[in-house]
Amino acid sequence: MKYKRLGSAGVKVSELCLGGMTFGEADEKSFMHKLGSDEETAWRVMSRALELGVNFIDTADVYGQDGLSERVIGNWFEREKTRDQVVLATKFRFTMGEGPNRSGASRYRIVRCVEESLRRLKTDRIDLYQIHMQDVETPEEETLRALDDLVRSGKVLYLGCSNYAAYRLMNALWLAKTSHLTPFVTLQAEYSLVVRELEREHVPLCRDMGLGVLPWSPLAGGFLSGKYERSQQPATGTRLGEKQERLARFDNDRSWRALGVAKEIAAELSTSPAAVSLAWLLSKPQVTSAIFGARTLDQLESNVKATELSLSAEQIKRLDDASALELGYPYGFMNNVQGRW
Repeated sequence: MKYKRLGSAGVKVSELCLGGMTFGEADEKSFMHKLGSDEETAWRVMSRALELGVNFIDTADVYGQDGLSERVIGNWFEREKTRDQVVLATKFRFTMGEGPNRSGASRYRIVRCVEESLRRLKTDRIDLYQIHMQDVETPEEETLRALDDLVRSGKVLYLGCSNYAAYRLMNALWLAKTSHLTPFVTLQAEYSLVVRELEREHVPLCRDMGLGVLPWSPLAGGFLSGKYERSQQPATGTRLGEKQERLARFDNDRSWRALGVAKEIAAELSTSPAAVSLAWLLSKPQVTSAIFGARTLDQLESNVKATELSLSAEQIKRLDDASALELGYPYGFMNNVQGRW
């Protein structure tokens, strides 16, 4: 396992991060109903991940329902005494509870959310606390000052954001710098071989400002696992089988072409398309750690093998070319003139 600095921060995390979205069996009110693992299985997955060198776990208060994923992790910390071996990340922002302040990133809500997450996680601090999506109804300065207070109090060590527009992220970084507030060190966002829109604005921004990118859905919800065929219906019980509208998003020539090249390279290297797809993502210099889910030990072992895989420059270029994004204006114009943007 390789380790990288968490953006501009000094702490080092494994280049694969274990995502906690599937931890616990959620009921029918949750978007993760029938897609999670029971608590004992989740504990085994986390323990084995730690043995394999994965020291980074990411979750959110909304995963499962009523903080289910955070509770599962907190119970594991309590039983296995593993808290100080893990760089722990969680998120706030989306709907929890009732009332007019049940979502958002106001100071009022942030103070409540962090206390509830600390209680569920059975810990005295959150290593990376992330806003799950920008809140256009709350001034960014209010959010940043509330988060800065949490860092100064010791309840939070580092700050990150997720699902931010590039303009909003730049504004947040400028406010933090000019107001002497704690800045974001990471951006968590969707990024994979078939979802590369982040490369237009966010990746260059993160490169220039020193943020690490934490890709979520690095296998495109399982599309890049190689178990789907263009002419066949996905099997029931799989994530894309249960949520076929998500599969429709990737049902295009570009995505199938990229998957085809990943399969070709997997055959050349005697590995899986998933490992190839993860290795491609980890080759990108701005990526700090790719967040992957594992409902079973087999899925965990398979995904971690990606860290042992070294793609050649020629193989990376084949994957780049097969999955190339239509840049659009003005990025394509600038790229044609100078070869970058």
